[in-house]
Amino acid sequence: MRRVRARVEGTVQGVGFRPFVFRLASELSLAGFVLNDERGVLLEVEGGDAEVDGFLRRLADEAPPLAAVEAVRPSELAVAGERGFRILASPRGGEPAALVSPDTATCDDCLRELFDVEDRRYRYPFVNCTNCGPRFTIVGGVPYDRPLTTMAGFEMCPRCQAEYDDPADRRFHAQPNACPECGPTLCLHPNELHGDEALREAVAALRDGAVVAVKGIGGYHLACLAAREPAVAALRARKHREDKPFAVMVRDVAGAHQLVALTAEEAALLAGRDRPIVLAPRRADAPVAASVAPRSADLGVFLPYSPLHHLLLADVGEPLVMTSGNVSDEPIAHEDDDALARLEGIADLVLLNDRPIHTRTDDSVLRAVPGRRPLLMRRSRGFVPDSLPLPGDGRPLLACGAELKSTFCVAKGGRAWVGHHIGDLKHYEVLKAYEAGIEQFERLFAVVPEVVAHDEHPDYLSTRAALARTGVETVAVQHHHAHLAACLAEHGETGPAAGAIYDGSGWGRDGTVWGGELLVGDLRDFERRGHLWPVRLPGGDKAVEQPWRMAVSWLLEAGWDGPLPGPDRHRAEQVAELVRSGVASPLTTSMGRLFDAVASLCGLRDEVTYEGQAAVELEAVADAREAGTYDMPGLDARPTILAVAEDRARGVDPAVVSARFHNAVARATAAACTEELVVLSGGVFQNRRLLTATRDALEAAGHRVLVPERLPPNDGGISYGQAAVAAARSPRTARGSGSG
Repeated sequence: MRRVRARVEGTVQGVGFRPFVFRLASELSLAGFVLNDERGVLLEVEGGDAEVDGFLRRLADEAPPLAAVEAVRPSELAVAGERGFRILASPRGGEPAALVSPDTATCDDCLRELFDVEDRRYRYPFVNCTNCGPRFTIVGGVPYDRPLTTMAGFEMCPRCQAEYDDPADRRFHAQPNACPECGPTLCLHPNELHGDEALREAVAALRDGAVVAVKGIGGYHLACLAAREPAVAALRARKHREDKPFAVMVRDVAGAHQLVALTAEEAALLAGRDRPIVLAPRRADAPVAASVAPRSADLGVFLPYSPLHHLLLADVGEPLVMTSGNVSDEPIAHEDDDALARLEGIADLVLLNDRPIHTRTDDSVLRAVPGRRPLLMRRSRGFVPDSLPLPGDGRPLLACGAELKSTFCVAKGGRAWVGHHIGDLKHYEVLKAYEAGIEQFERLFAVVPEVVAHDEHPDYLSTRAALARTGVETVAVQHHHAHLAACLAEHGETGPAAGAIYDGSGWGRDGTVWGGELLVGDLRDFERRGHLWPVRLPGGDKAVEQPWRMAVSWLLEAGWDGPLPGPDRHRAEQVAELVRSGVASPLTTSMGRLFDAVASLCGLRDEVTYEGQAAVELEAVADAREAGTYDMPGLDARPTILAVAEDRARGVDPAVVSARFHNAVARATAAACTEELVVLSGGVFQNRRLLTATRDALEAAGHRVLVPERLPPNDGGISYGQAAVAAARSPRTARGSGSG
């Protein structure tokens, strides 16, 4: 006989791990107990030597589908002569260290119940079990038990309690367990209908062309028929979202194939438990309204991930636009009173429920890349709060991120938690959500920062938030170095490596606006080896909103003597004078602004309504068959711009010009990198054509190429890069505070 205590680490709470342990121990006739605590799962087993060995081996090999066992740490104990195996109540107290599971799409077993007329949960929009359902968005603390979730206010009825207490049941210790008798209920506002009647009325309104706000897992969506142009146009006008594409929810993978071209791997991602929005090439005959994704070659599609979504799609019978429940640039609404106030005037009806959402969480977005892993464009629901490893010896730290596409990161003990997508911190409501998110993660993962990392830009609100902290060491990290470090750390590399870091803008150490950078560095430091030829940014932020200004700037820098672009000759000459004088026109090496200039010269986009729009539309028109290129020696784009302008003056199709331009940037980048290891990152590399062409050229030349995979290449990965740099610069032996 033998008795062993084992500490199980990883994502093992809220995923059916204790019931699994109970069943495994019972199968092997082992005595003992299992419990959740603040560190994960603790168990003791007693029985025959062979049975105990088999139990320990099978713990990781046969763990439930949502579990991620990182370590099983056994220690021998004296035999106690115990009989039977028990699940014990979770103790309170101690420093939290348990991992929290992301929200997970409804499993097949629960779906069968949802549509089974004989089942007591038939058409119940909150069906779940230990293998699926809300996790991160309802949890307020660890260990993950019902009293620490937003289900605390719902007392289980006798039948639900019996399931919860039955080791043989799929809902054994399923914390969100509920049914129509005892669980959350739908309500339709302003009609004040409840339950299935509310759902059926919402479906009827959608079929009639209405816009309906729907409370989901991490917040509210705004829904309408994707094929109904008047409904989509009304949603655009009310939401103040002029051009940015909407995502479309379809019932199943077969429905997705009718809208977009998907590989088998991409279809599997679409149907996986994370259920992200997948951006894939749009089919020419896709049955969606033109204004769903105007001037975009891609369409974002995703599948239902909650029982309510499944019911909506089944009842409506066709794809639905499902976009964030907010006015453009605001955070997604997740509290009922706030949603009713903010979405009034946008939604005709609001379908809500009485289960609170603890943490608002937007949908995650992936972009398909043929033959490669997809690009994670926005990391949120389904992925957060999964942790990432962090090189170093683990001083507790906070990294405050950038200002656009903002995220934060908390870390300790070689593990980092990157927060969910927040948005643009310049908006007050987004800033408040950012501050609340940091507070929640510090509490949830018991991180009391000794080090706070931030961007070098002194005016970023994230920088100000970092510098407002007292009693900590602060570490300033250059924006593009953070991009490089994030990709290195994600792949377990420390460098050195070359980094082609291309984005819209970042604070440069020489006082200019960087954005087309060739760096060589590691996690601690870097040097700037090269950059895109610098030009003026006429009018500062105005040039970001009006790409024709960048076309004027680049043409003048290249020595063009022909007519200048612009809404009229007078305004073009005004901008030209800003460029010549340098007044209100800082120098920039921004690759994003170069793409803007070419988009304007191609006649595609002179003003933008969302970030990156000009570049998105330039990529969308590129001719996939065109192999020609322009000259771009050493990232000097002056001859490139002249060639673009001359081609356009001769009437060359924008599709050909765009393709040649993309090829030029890819080849120039590959030629400029001499190190064996190369990182490609920054928001510009969300461009599928550019990323693929650049990586192919580098690999053909013998380079090993890294691109972000578990984090976005855009500023959503900056906070993790800052954390990696801070961990490398501030080892555990350091003490005190000051500036880095």
